[in-house]
Amino acid sequence: MRTSIATVCLSGSLTEKLTAASRAGFDGVEIFENDLLASPLAPEEIRARCADLGLTIDLYQPMRDVEALPEEEFARALRRARHKFETMRRLGADTVLVCSSVSPHTLDDDALAAEQLGRLADLAQDHGVRVAYEALAWGRHISTYDHAWRVVEAADHPALGTCLDSFHILSRGSDPKGIEDIPGEKIFFLQLADAPLLAMDVLQWSRHYRCFPGQGGFDVAGLLRHVMRAGYDGPLSLEVFNDVFRQSEAGPTAVDARRSLLVLQEQVGLVAPPAPAVPTGVAFAELVTPDAAPVSAVLGALGFARTARHRGKPVDLWQRGDARVLVNTGPAERRDGTRLATIGLESPDPAGAARRAETLLAPVLPRRRARGDALLEAVAAPDGTELFFCATERPGLPDWRADFENVGGAGPDAGDEGGWRIDHLSLTQPWHQFDEAALFHRAVLGLRSQGSVDVADPYGLLRSRAVSTDDGAVRIVLTVGAAPIDDTAHAQHIALATDDVVAAARDHRAAGGELLPIPANYYDDLAARYEFADGELETYRELGILYDRDEHGTFRHCYTLTIGRVFFELVQRDGGYRGYGAPNAPVRLAAQHTVRGFTGG
Repeated sequence: MRTSIATVCLSGSLTEKLTAASRAGFDGVEIFENDLLASPLAPEEIRARCADLGLTIDLYQPMRDVEALPEEEFARALRRARHKFETMRRLGADTVLVCSSVSPHTLDDDALAAEQLGRLADLAQDHGVRVAYEALAWGRHISTYDHAWRVVEAADHPALGTCLDSFHILSRGSDPKGIEDIPGEKIFFLQLADAPLLAMDVLQWSRHYRCFPGQGGFDVAGLLRHVMRAGYDGPLSLEVFNDVFRQSEAGPTAVDARRSLLVLQEQVGLVAPPAPAVPTGVAFAELVTPDAAPVSAVLGALGFARTARHRGKPVDLWQRGDARVLVNTGPAERRDGTRLATIGLESPDPAGAARRAETLLAPVLPRRRARGDALLEAVAAPDGTELFFCATERPGLPDWRADFENVGGAGPDAGDEGGWRIDHLSLTQPWHQFDEAALFHRAVLGLRSQGSVDVADPYGLLRSRAVSTDDGAVRIVLTVGAAPIDDTAHAQHIALATDDVVAAARDHRAAGGELLPIPANYYDDLAARYEFADGELETYRELGILYDRDEHGTFRHCYTLTIGRVFFELVQRDGGYRGYGAPNAPVRLAAQHTVRGFTGG
């Protein structure tokens, strides 16, 4: 099906919005009236610009407070409509959105509403325009899609149909199954938006918190199935009011929007991109740093050994058990402090994973390869993190480790390493890409997304959301601060799993490593909440180990100090614990502030 996007979804001038929509691959646009009024271009110039960009103008919107009015008020509405229809003729738009009235003059009279909408449709038809009538969720008398349809049906005019909006329908809890009773040819337009499930005034909810399909809590795919069964064959159009999108660069937002529609179409069977090649583990995490010494010191104290070096690049491989960390000291232009830059994901089908990523508009990364280097597929996540699809020790597929030469410091045998592996990775997201990142990791990588969690930081709030495989072999925590200033303020981290976190913490200290000190008050509270074996709590207090439990098991964890933007976490999961120690995050964040004046993430 054709795809469209309302210009209100994007930031910038109307010209910038149209360019972004075209480059993202949309077929058409809805022109929002405010964008037209603020544009220096005449309607004819906008029409020509859209044609040059390969865009159709699918809807002009909105027209408000038209129906069920006293005659004098309705006469003024018709006068306004004549001017708008003439503007639409100049634009080359043939469908106008009319929202159910919120005017205090509007009467609770369906018959009058139908009669006046019919007269409006007469005028529209004279100008070659169709009227798509939509129920606003906060409409004064008409606020549900089925009520709006009954009025349209009563008017019985060929130039009058209904517009269905997923937000207005789902935010009221209406049953979308009734959509199937509307003739497909009378559904003139379909607008799609998701939203987080919030308990707040529906108007504020709509104006500030909508998001693209798949980024909220609504069953947009279920609604679309009902619309398709009704026989609708018009465009799938996004209409999203969102404060973050209005402040973000239009180009990436348009790509995010287009990806959301591709995923939605996949859910309902309209398109069939390559199936997800769900990763089976973490092959490596790569740190980029201007100075390898501090990172190497921490890794050494954690029991890692430097086992290999890349044949042509300044990259060292450090390993303990199945946990592998690459330390990259170049190139110079990337020396902006130690950071987690790349994740290697074990994939059952690296080429298939890359094809799906590319189909869903993820940038495929060109790789500078020396002769003999393994050919690895790689894409960029929304935050710029490079994702490599690896097949370590998979017969017939390139093994990334072939690019490295052994340096003689063979690491400990993996079988004797007490379960050491990468448990999870925490990635700080730009403040405006949190929802995009969650959709990307779910849609492109096939990971399951958990609910968003707010964590108190001494200087604000952090939001985090975990995405993972069903078996927990891959876990990624996406974190974002509450404002643009937080973009670079929160650290990333690598969580290392071990079967004995107490022994690991003691060994780290014995090797000269430092662990994040935790306030004594935390352990006083822990004693009040849980019972421990003799001496257990004292051990945790001594080593700075934090504790949590859920219905599945227990979680013990501690932290190294931060290097640049990165720190390490040692974790021990017992009994099937599924979380990430979120109740302890405020304590950890405050402790990091105390140690470094640094906001961890």
